[in-house]
Amino acid sequence: MQNHSDCFQKVKTRCLDFISSQETKKEKFKNKGKMIKNFLIPICFWINKNKLKNKTFIIGLAGGQGTGKTTISSLIKEILTTYFKLNVFKISIDDFYKTRKERLKLSKSIHPLLLTRGVPGTHDVDMMNKLFYNIKKKKFNTILIPKFDKSIDDRCNKKFWHKIKKKPDVLILEGWCVGAKPEKRNTLNKPINKLEKNLDSKKKWRLHVNIQLKNKYSKLFNQIHSLLYLRAKNFNVLKRWRIKQEKKLKLKNKTKKNNKVMNNSEVINFMMTYQRITQNMFKIAPKHSSIIIDLNDRHQIKRVKFKNV
Repeated sequence: MQNHSDCFQKVKTRCLDFISSQETKKEKFKNKGKMIKNFLIPICFWINKNKLKNKTFIIGLAGGQGTGKTTISSLIKEILTTYFKLNVFKISIDDFYKTRKERLKLSKSIHPLLLTRGVPGTHDVDMMNKLFYNIKKKKFNTILIPKFDKSIDDRCNKKFWHKIKKKPDVLILEGWCVGAKPEKRNTLNKPINKLEKNLDSKKKWRLHVNIQLKNKYSKLFNQIHSLLYLRAKNFNVLKRWRIKQEKKLKLKNKTKKNNKVMNNSEVINFMMTYQRITQNMFKIAPKHSSIIIDLNDRHQIKRVKFKNV
């Protein structure tokens, strides 16, 4: 019998310690115990039940900016590791962003908006495919994975990169566009916001992004075994949460010189580059997800729906 209470007692301290490390004096998580016991533990029991024998179970965890993907995926990893004794590797699609130098080159050769990290086309998909390829091999070799520093908008020095020494039982790839689907070409005609209207009047940027989703990213995402989707109410809620997220980043990096932490208006402009795909995912992602995690306006999990996909 699934013993959620026993699991909760064994993971409670470590999970609450992690949540505390993510809090600030002004921003405290509420109903922490309920979130862990009622929602995240059942998700982990589902993962343990559905994981693959002698193969790495690849999970995608998607959700709009500021939904709490890093926190949720970190807690899921903690529970799977502590209670189920699984070897779990968690990585963000953000860590695979192309370097600032590479994006500068894209911005000059294709479109200026490609200097801005985030949209499909600004990640090193070949590197992600290499990760998936390596964890599928029978003989596993140590893998080095990049680490991205948003405060400098570039990759960290190689000495800080992630190292996978052992084949994982579960790999979690989290990211705002993980599992995203391309749009139909005719829906790209109408600008969705003032950024598209003013800076992409000829549709060159959004067409390029959509082609990336249709080709390279589609092949990558098809390798994911199960998708978990963090669903917020609407895009305006995401804006509010993302501004809070940037303020936390600012506090964390206030001693760092020449950091690239954004102010409120810069965050709003930044999110306009995400808006089209994010709003399309509101409609499409639930249809392709194994688990839908609904969030309320207070940034808390209100419901988890398990689907047979």
